[in-house]
Amino acid sequence: MDTLKKIGLWTGPALMALMLLLPKPEALQPEAWKVLAMAVLMIVWWVTEAVPIPVTSLLPIVCLPLLGVGSVKESAAPYSNPVVFLFMGGFMVALAMEKWNLHRRIALNIIRLTGTNANGILLGFMLATGFLSMWISNTATAVMMLPIAVSVIDLLTKNMGERNDPRIRNFALAMMLGIAYCASIGGMATIIGTPPNVVLKGFVRDQYDYEIGFGQWMLAGFPFAMLLLFITYFILVKILYPNKLGRFEGGRELIRQELNELGRMSKGEVGALAVFAGTALLWMFGGLLNKAIPGLKLSDEGIALMGATTLFLYPLDFGKGKFLLDWRDTQHLPWGILLLFGGGLSLADALAKTGIIGLIGHQFAGLESVGFLLILGLTAVSLYLTEVMSNVALVTIFLPVVGGVAAGAGIDPILVLMPVTLAASCAFMLPMSTPPNAIVFASGHIKIAQMVRAGFWLNIIAILLIAALVEPMVQLIFSDWLGGK
Repeated sequence: MDTLKKIGLWTGPALMALMLLLPKPEALQPEAWKVLAMAVLMIVWWVTEAVPIPVTSLLPIVCLPLLGVGSVKESAAPYSNPVVFLFMGGFMVALAMEKWNLHRRIALNIIRLTGTNANGILLGFMLATGFLSMWISNTATAVMMLPIAVSVIDLLTKNMGERNDPRIRNFALAMMLGIAYCASIGGMATIIGTPPNVVLKGFVRDQYDYEIGFGQWMLAGFPFAMLLLFITYFILVKILYPNKLGRFEGGRELIRQELNELGRMSKGEVGALAVFAGTALLWMFGGLLNKAIPGLKLSDEGIALMGATTLFLYPLDFGKGKFLLDWRDTQHLPWGILLLFGGGLSLADALAKTGIIGLIGHQFAGLESVGFLLILGLTAVSLYLTEVMSNVALVTIFLPVVGGVAAGAGIDPILVLMPVTLAASCAFMLPMSTPPNAIVFASGHIKIAQMVRAGFWLNIIAILLIAALVEPMVQLIFSDWLGGK
């Protein structure tokens, strides 16, 4: 155990015990002070990862009944929030894509379409990475794209005959950074693309009784993610690390060879594609179907579980009992993330019920006139905090605070909550900030200073884009919520 974890392991319980022993502030009820003490313990353990994050996420079920704040039933209820099942279903669909190598075929075909020019190949890799990250985890996307990218760089080095050629170095740099960054950017486009989005969906449902639909999120998230992706491409390829290689001989042949190695689509791959496409289409157009067919009540969570269930029923060899997925495959699912969702929602529920969120809001009363600056500031705080801590833990901790700030300042909560959530996916500066950054850094093609240089400018651009563009998009897409307030 490293020093930070050792410090966090003992500091968290010590701070909680100290708070419980000290007299509570007059402005707080006894139950609120106890919840804050538990929150301090959870935040310290989440930030330092002194114990596994999912274990910390179980603390509300243990602590709230012991502290006399709520029953086990009340504390455990958020762990069965519908968004938990939305993400679980999405995980299973993504798992089938990975099991049958469908994600690799999709990526290679996207890259093939962008031509043999060196910059075109870079754009292809970034688009493929971004698209896959909309549906499967950013870590899995980066792991899959890295060996393909290394093969392309090795082929280029072989053709050019000199690895130290500055053109090749810049090509490799842009390739690796593009994969890392677009693995995070792509997840911003869909509600299941990255865990912070699902945390926001659950928080908004519980605290504001509003349902963010899959299609609604895509209308805002997809254009923003694509804009940021193309800006990232321009910054990396045209400004910071231009390669000036022109046409890349052998690039098309390499991609064709990779596709040939995959062979014809297997029955499993066809099945995974059918389930994935059907689930995605229902997510996007389920709301329209509900309006067109009387009595139909499709929900994002129900669609996710329909897709997941179909994977276990889709026969590949019925006589041998072989289906697209069997339960043994689910050992690869990140079950801990589902516990993290539940723990965060349980903590947020306790903070709201004991009046802490309202108290935070009162401290920011009368700030309507500086709304944009407030959004800009909170977006920047979220982005830079996510450079040094888990984005899921950050959003879980930060959203209740941001909701209270928005209420106190007289700003519609979604206008602040969504920018803060999107910003949590923009960790571009450090290798340890996010798994894709660490994965490409391990390739040996990137130095920390080079990642910091690119990430510094992209962080600033992301903050300004989020603060400036999300508000008009939210005003348009969530008009039913804003108009009813």
